[in-house]
Amino acid sequence: MTLYWQKTFSTLGPSLLQGIGVVVYVTVFGFLASLLISLVLAIGRMSKNRPLNRILVLFVELIRGTPLLVQFFYIYYVIPMLLDAFFLLFGVKTGIQIKPVTAGIIGFGINYGCYMSEVIRSAIVSIDPGQREAGLALGYSERQVLFKFIIPPALRNSIPVFGNYLVMMIKDTSLLAMISVQELLLRTKTFASQTFLTVEAYTLLALVYLVVSVPLSRVSVVLEKRIKHRRKS
Repeated sequence: MTLYWQKTFSTLGPSLLQGIGVVVYVTVFGFLASLLISLVLAIGRMSKNRPLNRILVLFVELIRGTPLLVQFFYIYYVIPMLLDAFFLLFGVKTGIQIKPVTAGIIGFGINYGCYMSEVIRSAIVSIDPGQREAGLALGYSERQVLFKFIIPPALRNSIPVFGNYLVMMIKDTSLLAMISVQELLLRTKTFASQTFLTVEAYTLLALVYLVVSVPLSRVSVVLEKRIKHRRKS
């Protein structure tokens, strides 16, 4: 038994370290993309332009109503085919392909962006209307008031929730194994299928996810407590 664990650590361990690098890369860029998309969607949904508002509502509900894994498949397999068909109408053969990691970043950006947009929109609505009135009284335009007095505190208030979404995104990177991204799960599956050390391999995988996710969860809790303390003071 000890020999099996030693083999798992010595062989799978270094591979999982490389997989953590892939997970961190996808998570960081996916989270930044989702933050940007969520901000755009939140501002757009608060627009007085009703057609734009309805389109964005439909888009958000469409993304939230379909599984993330299906969205990964759609971005990785379907969108290149649709783009090829579109350009073929003009007599251009493209052979467009989306790299698995790129598809993962895009998928995370869109999916989590839609969920996080509701968080930001709720935070914006909860801001004291007096801040907007004060900004307008000082001579700022509506846009300047939005970006100077409304969005910054709304984002600060949303930090604890963003932390939870970041942890969820790290765990959801396991879905990227289905589109051939060499992340933690795919590396573990490959090792387990070659060595038949299934118990050891997946136990080590679970421990790695715990080591990565638990500290981030604790940081999120600490940030939430600090923000609540500042509100009371």
